[in-house]
Amino acid sequence: MNSLPLPHNRIEVLLRPGALREGLIRDVASGFGASPKRLPPKYFYDDRGSGLFEDVTRLPEYYLTRAERALLEAHASEIAQAADARVLLELGSGSSAKTRLLLDAMAVDGLAAYVPVDVSEGALQGALADLAADYPALPTHGVVADFEDRLVDLPSPGRRLFAFLGSTIGNFAPPERADFLDRLADAMAPGETLLLGTDLVKDPARLVRAYDDAAGVTAEFNLNVIHVLNRELDGDLDPGDFRHRAVWDADREWMEMSLRALRPVSARLQAIGLDVEFAEGEEVRTEISAKFRKDRVTTELKEAGLELEAWWTDGDFALSLARRV
Repeated sequence: MNSLPLPHNRIEVLLRPGALREGLIRDVASGFGASPKRLPPKYFYDDRGSGLFEDVTRLPEYYLTRAERALLEAHASEIAQAADARVLLELGSGSSAKTRLLLDAMAVDGLAAYVPVDVSEGALQGALADLAADYPALPTHGVVADFEDRLVDLPSPGRRLFAFLGSTIGNFAPPERADFLDRLADAMAPGETLLLGTDLVKDPARLVRAYDDAAGVTAEFNLNVIHVLNRELDGDLDPGDFRHRAVWDADREWMEMSLRALRPVSARLQAIGLDVEFAEGEEVRTEISAKFRKDRVTTELKEAGLELEAWWTDGDFALSLARRV
């Protein structure tokens, strides 16, 4: 764990050159070889995909971002006081749009630094440039990393509040979620805190609308993974051969997004010499988004060594604060 003071403003790259591509190759080879086919959702988020997701968050059907922001607006001061942290470390920070609410609240008692962590260096550069104009005296240390792998290497210039917002935790299947929370807790010092955003179980029809909007923006976001595969792996997949699909899995209590082949598909990812075949109607799962209940959040945090201390909810969405014991 790095405990050295931070330079005033910088971006540090913890990704090895080629690491993202190597991960993509492994995930594509294993995911397209699985039955059913699957791909991790992180490959949505190239620059185009990140922009499309920002568009998704503004859709009337997509309540998650508005609900989480309203909770932050209402409770940021309570969160800051309860966390008693000097550093805000945000995992998957993206545009850092909601971050200012926490920064302002934490500044009341003395904020030492902001550490945004994201896989996209472009997103970090843009976010930190915007923040520098509003918080010229605040030291910022952007970290380009796949936070699933480099948690113990993240900067620690003071007691940290880890923020993992947007219900991104729901993109992990239960075993992966448990592993991630274990590793996150291992990277935290005793007394440090985690602010976790989780979407809650609710009316399935409302959930489906949030992931299959009338304007088709989420469909375009889902299809962006085809563009990523073609660009990164010299592929010839045709996005027009696939249709976005979003369904509620009541047994697992998660939303599932996939791409369904409209016709038989034969394509090649030339860079890795992989032939890809889809039967008509066959799907590749591109995302799960688990929905939560308070007892599940409490149990999963506790199993990782994190004690739930506070819970704020509007009935749709929840923010929880847990401390490393």
